[in-house]
Amino acid sequence: MTNLSPLPAIMIEPLVRAALLEDLGRAGDLTTDAIVPKDRHAATVLSTRQAGTIAGLDLATLAFRMIDRAVDMTVHRADGSDVAQGEVIASVNGPARAVLMAERTALNFLCHLSGIATATASVVSAVRGHTAKIVCTRKTTPGLRAVEKYAVRAGGGCNHRFGLDDAILIKDNHIAIAGGIRPAIERARSSVGHLIKIEVEVDTLAQLEEALALAPDAVLLDNMLVEELRQAVAMVAGRAITEASGRITPATAPAFAATGVDLISVGWLTHSAPILDIGLDYREHDGQV
Repeated sequence: MTNLSPLPAIMIEPLVRAALLEDLGRAGDLTTDAIVPKDRHAATVLSTRQAGTIAGLDLATLAFRMIDRAVDMTVHRADGSDVAQGEVIASVNGPARAVLMAERTALNFLCHLSGIATATASVVSAVRGHTAKIVCTRKTTPGLRAVEKYAVRAGGGCNHRFGLDDAILIKDNHIAIAGGIRPAIERARSSVGHLIKIEVEVDTLAQLEEALALAPDAVLLDNMLVEELRQAVAMVAGRAITEASGRITPATAPAFAATGVDLISVGWLTHSAPILDIGLDYREHDGQV
């Protein structure tokens, strides 16, 4: 993935700090403190156990460095890189105690975020040749939304809303409580500024026709079959951004993309993607600090 901007350290530092404190508990790393001499240095590498797309190296680096700034982590394959099984993506060298204390926290972030990037890349690859963009949702791990959405970008995807405060998305429950599509859109439009976009979720072509009469910026075409989706895109005819959603996989994504829809939103990228298996492998030590 090219042009991937890293997240500022101020955004990721609290996440890494909290994870390290959770792991170290009240007494630190009892195992490492008991077994590993204070003056022992270690040379290790982060290597892939399976092919995939990398994300989360900055969080891994910060985990090691927060335990001991003497730890040096040299990245060989940057976030967004597609890697083969058995590939070395970074070298980690420094005080052995610090390396071992931070190992699990670093790998938890790296494996989880690389799993999201890998899953995203698989769907992005499936729709290559079509204009549809793959986007994530707000179905994220509490507290990890910023880094999980970063991982989606690392995999070549795009981001949907980051939260409730950056756009209006009128869903089925909003419509039901408001008393219909018209009052929901009209109230939304009267309540926000000119820079806030309005998207409305529809389940049927009849609902879509009603929504289009009120000129929303985008329509979420939820759980439609491919042929119905094709008809919906034709009805919209460029008057609004079209988004398809609902149990879309790499196998089914090409058919959805072929309808001409603008966006395909995939919730499981962040809530259910399996990890990418990455390990920390010990190479050697040089004895003294």
